[in-house]
Order: sequence, then structure tokens, then C-alpha cells
Amino acid sequence: MESSDKPGIVIIGSGFAGIGMAIKLKEAGYHDFVILEKAEDLGGTWRDNTYPGCACDIPSHMYSYSFELNPGWSRMFSPQEEIWEYMRACGWKYGIDPHVRYGKHVVSLEYLGREWEITTADGEVMRANAVISAIGALHIPKFPEIAGRFAGPSFHSAEWDHSVELKNKRVAVIGTGASAVQFVPRIAPEAAHLTLFQRTPPWIHPKPDFAVSPAMRQALRLPGAARALRNGIYWALETRALGFAVDPRLMKVHERLALRHLERQVPDGELRRKLTPGYTIGCKRILISSDLYPALSRENVTLVTEGITELRDHAVVDATGGAHPADVVIYGTGFRVTDALQEQRIVGREGLKIQDAWQDGIEAYYGITTAGFPNLFFLLGPNTGLGHNSVVFMIESQVRYVMDCLRLLSKTGARAIDVRPERQRAFNERLQERLNRLVWTEGGCRSWYLDEHGVNRTTWPGFTFEYWARTRKMKPDAYELIY
Repeated sequence: MESSDKPGIVIIGSGFAGIGMAIKLKEAGYHDFVILEKAEDLGGTWRDNTYPGCACDIPSHMYSYSFELNPGWSRMFSPQEEIWEYMRACGWKYGIDPHVRYGKHVVSLEYLGREWEITTADGEVMRANAVISAIGALHIPKFPEIAGRFAGPSFHSAEWDHSVELKNKRVAVIGTGASAVQFVPRIAPEAAHLTLFQRTPPWIHPKPDFAVSPAMRQALRLPGAARALRNGIYWALETRALGFAVDPRLMKVHERLALRHLERQVPDGELRRKLTPGYTIGCKRILISSDLYPALSRENVTLVTEGITELRDHAVVDATGGAHPADVVIYGTGFRVTDALQEQRIVGREGLKIQDAWQDGIEAYYGITTAGFPNLFFLLGPNTGLGHNSVVFMIESQVRYVMDCLRLLSKTGARAIDVRPERQRAFNERLQERLNRLVWTEGGCRSWYLDEHGVNRTTWPGFTFEYWARTRKMKPDAYELIY
């Protein structure tokens, strides 16, 4: 079906980035926008991930909008349902819902010289002056390539099948990433047996989680209290970037904390050896958990560190030929991050495909704009992810930058802006120079931060306050104005 719909701005996705962008557009008097959301409700990652134990691994008082503090979080690290409820409450409070069009999966973006043409999976076509991609990084589940076929139920943690009964079943879990460390301790006690297949052991810090008492919640409602707590958490988390951003040798203190945690919780020497990483801490994401190690020490749990070679009807076979019986297989193998953006159909100026623009790897100017694609803005784009602080802070910096770009268009009467290729190139050369000597590249591991060429296309190499300062005011001379 054809649509005559012509909003001024189209936002793709209604997670933290899409909602935050919409709120700031309305605040600035831009009401001519729509949010296209592929699902039937807003919330992004926090709507989709419903696995047992799903929670934030950044303290909730920091993992929320700076302009909408929530003194009522029930825990220091809130569960998924509470974060999703917070997002929906923000959408309702700021009047975002009327702008959202659900069940609209964007399949194509094409720049027609004056505007963008946006096509959705159901055949609707609309035109807009600007497009803001707020699709996030963690939404396309990644499955490992394993020979054979499993006959029983199997699913990814991001698409948890709640109809599958795990009680008294033999459960095989593949992967030991951020999701697995949360759901394994929840399902291990009810499974008849749980076999966890680990490729690389993660570094794990204890989780300083606790229920926030009613008295503390009441105190946080006092003027300035929630803000003071947030600021304290922010600077505490920011100190963790010293080892990431300055010198990998500064990670030693984090390594000692992780090793002490491991020794304290795993008395068995052989199991402890299997769980001790052989790479610099921080090279992969540091996970936080106080209940994974005790779960792995249970009698009904087996940790397998040999690679997986085959799936059979009712077993998972490891590299030694050992067949591990299973009734259910759960993949905790993370998401496709570095190649997620590249697979979209995005066509810019003079027919330039995003795949051609990024043939040497995905890159953008401050992770927000890419040369050849005028008025297309990415939120949480390349190299804006973090290993130490809240990405919501990064999103807010990017939203403010996009607003600056839109104001420049209004002020100058230009139709579009396009980042100058030489400025984008210079920015990314400096970025990669910094990244090359840091822990993600030098730490001796292979992580989802790196693309197929071993180049870090995911994380920001410095402190978040540095990113905030650099994006606080967009530089008009970095852009070409198109009239």
C-alpha cells in the first residue's frame, strides 16, 4: 500500500534511544515526527529480553534519563520488568505514544536528493526530511554455526520460550556471556542437570546489588538527593575507564578483585582453573555476578570447556567426542553487533550503498553521521558503546548533538547536512590510533567488540565525559550544507 504520509522526521526504534530522541524533539517544539517500531510495544532490548534473572548490570540510578530520575527503583540493579515499566512511563508522561506506529519494520532507506524514502516490510512507503536510526546494537541474536540438528526445543536467551518446561529436564546452555551469567543461576536449581558449554571464561566481579529500602526511597525523593546519588555512581563508574582509556596495566586492581571473587566462591581447584581467564581483564566485557560461581559448583551442573562439534537429536557433542545428553538447548551467545547495521538497505547520495561506504569497516563521525548520507543520524552508532558506564549517558549526548544539527538546518534554511568525508576520516584515524593500544585490541582476546578484521568498531576509547564535551556543540565547519 502507498502512503501519502510525510512526517518531517522519522525515528526508527523505540528503545532508550528512540524514546529519548522523541522527548527532546517535542521539548524543542518539533511535533512533526513518527517513531516506526517493528514490535507491538515500545522498549527495545528491555521489552524483548524476558529470560529468568534479566536485569541491568549498571546501577539503575545511572541507567535512566538524567532528566527523568526515578527515586523509586526497588533494587540497585533493577530487573527487566522494572526498567521496561520505567520506559513506558516515560513514553506516557512525555506524550510519545501518539507518535509511535507499531508493527512497522523498516526494510529500506533511500535518499532521493530532497528527502528520504522509508519503506516498511508491509509495503508502506513514506517520505521524510530526516531519519534517526535508534535501532540499538543488541537486537539481532547471534547463533553459532554447529553441524547437525537438535530434535528437542532450542531457543536464544533473547527469544526465551516460556512455554518450555525446564523443571527436571537436562538443559544444555551454550555460551557464558552477560545473559548466561544471569539466567544460569536461576534455572540450575530446577534442572535435572545443566551442562554449560564455555568457549572463553569471562572475568567476573561481585555484584553489589541490594534491595533499596522504603526509607532510602523516601530519602531519594528529597530535593537533590537522587541527583547526588546519580553523580556519585557516575564518577565511581568513570574511574573504571582508567584501565580502558589510559593504560591496560591499570586493570590490575580489577583483576585482583575478580581473582579474589573466584577464589572465595569456587573452592574446587580444577573448576577454578577452568574458570580463570587467560587474557587481560577488560578485553571482553567484565561481567558482574555473585551467584554464577555457586551455581557452577552445584552437583547437577557440569562445565564443559572443549569446543562443540555437533548437535545430535538429544545430545551436544564436544571436541573430545563426548556426547552430553540434553532435552533442551539454550543459546546464550549474544548478538550480532558489528555487522547489524551493515546488512540494512540504506542508499545515500548518488546511489551510494551503506555497504560500499563501509567496505573497509563501519565508521561514523562521533558515531552519529556518515559521509554520503545527508540528514541520517545514528544513535549508539559505531564506536559509541561502553565497557564501564551507562550507554544512556551516551545516548543523551548524541540526542543533544542531533538537536544541534536540526537547529542548524532551521537557522540556515538548508535542506540537509552531510558530514565532510575528510573530517570523518580524520576523526576515525585518531579514534583507531587510540583503540589500537588499548585493552580491547591488546588484551589477547577475541570479542564481539571487534569486526572480522580484528578492528574495534564498537567501543568508545575514552571517558564518557570526554565524549560529552566533544559532542556538546556540533561544529558547522565539519558539515556541508545542502540547499
